[in-house]
Amino acid sequence: MLATRKVPDLEGKEWEQIFAKCIGSEWKPSNVGLDDIVIDSCAWGAKTVKSSNPFKQKKVRLISGRNSPIYSFGESNISSCPPNPLGKQVLGIWNERVASVRSKFKHLRTIVLMKSNTLLDLAIFEFDAIRYDPELYEWHWNKNGNLEGYRDSTHIFTWQPYGSQFTIIEDVPDNRLCIKLKNPPSVSQESVLRDIGFNNTWIEIVR
Repeated sequence: MLATRKVPDLEGKEWEQIFAKCIGSEWKPSNVGLDDIVIDSCAWGAKTVKSSNPFKQKKVRLISGRNSPIYSFGESNISSCPPNPLGKQVLGIWNERVASVRSKFKHLRTIVLMKSNTLLDLAIFEFDAIRYDPELYEWHWNKNGNLEGYRDSTHIFTWQPYGSQFTIIEDVPDNRLCIKLKNPPSVSQESVLRDIGFNNTWIEIVR
């Protein structure tokens, strides 16, 4: 990718396919994003996050789907809802998704790729995808109108009413896999077309 792209970039779906290939699995993207890669009784969801220092960063924010109490519980006026009952509903949606996938697989994991802007520094770690006890968290509206969940004064969750995006803040383990890449020379478009034997007969104008 670094050799063929002018701008270094790696999206989530590409990381899912790379990880699946590395472990000899087949990539099967799912609707819930928790079991995109499967081997026997183990399933993984895959996430990518940008990082200024993948080797030393302590926490990451992982977008973990869209949780809509409007759709799932029939809530009509989110802005007037008390934060704690609404937060329990948000966690309830997440827990139900995890429970549904765990009913099919003995092990459910999340594999995270932390990537520098240049893609030359990478860190990888994984952890169990779990359900959260709603009784352990306190929820508050922040100044931006987003709902935040805390445990013992530690910020764990963020839920955005507009778009229903649910984010989980995860600790990054010290024993993460750290990879440093050498920046390859660029491969020109012309050389790629020449190597694959392209000619104008490959293009047909149909209208």
